[in-house]
Amino acid sequence: MVDLDHCQKALNISFNNEILLLQALVHSSYLNENQDFRWPSNERLEFIGDAVLGLVVAERLYSEFPELSEGWLTTMRAYLVCQDTLAEVASSLKLGDWLLMGRGEDVTGGRSKQSNLANSLEALIGAIYLDQGLSRVKRFIFKQIEPFLERIKSGKVSLNYKALLQEFAQKENMSVPVYRVVKVAGPDHDKRFTVEVIMGDEVISVGTGKSKKAAEMEASQLAWVKVGYNHG
Repeated sequence: MVDLDHCQKALNISFNNEILLLQALVHSSYLNENQDFRWPSNERLEFIGDAVLGLVVAERLYSEFPELSEGWLTTMRAYLVCQDTLAEVASSLKLGDWLLMGRGEDVTGGRSKQSNLANSLEALIGAIYLDQGLSRVKRFIFKQIEPFLERIKSGKVSLNYKALLQEFAQKENMSVPVYRVVKVAGPDHDKRFTVEVIMGDEVISVGTGKSKKAAEMEASQLAWVKVGYNHG
């Protein structure tokens, strides 16, 4: 069982209802191997945490970047709440160390899986919100996203549109993007690649570049502008 006192000290959070913190740390695999455990997994808390996170981040971006269009705000929000970012935050908080999970999940690296880390962070946010309200959870979220905001403002981060498009498609139950090289032109020392992004049966965008990767990134950015912005 998790030492909740130690966990709260490590996270610098004091819960009124410690059961909410406990639930935020329960991976579904733990219940499969401990059927007498009386509390549910963190999936319901993850659901509400995801909603709270999206609202808080959107509000912060809206107030911090009054000159930016809806499209750019949507892109920045997607970066700040994507699995990669959330997993990095969760890893910095060492949330993986506190998770309750089944042995099978544990021995296969479950404590360092990005999906588990990201989901546990969303569950923790949901737990903080239910325990202490919007004002407290805002302070927690702002503290966690501040380094990532600074990366954006300083130009130190290049948004990974390919990852954003992939995650967006999954969340919206859309077809997973497929990248297809349709043309390679030029001599060996100066090739130009042309790549299509296909979702379902539709070609969403076309990108070009001096490498397949560069062409895919351009195509994914164009696809994100076309699809992601419209669902902002």
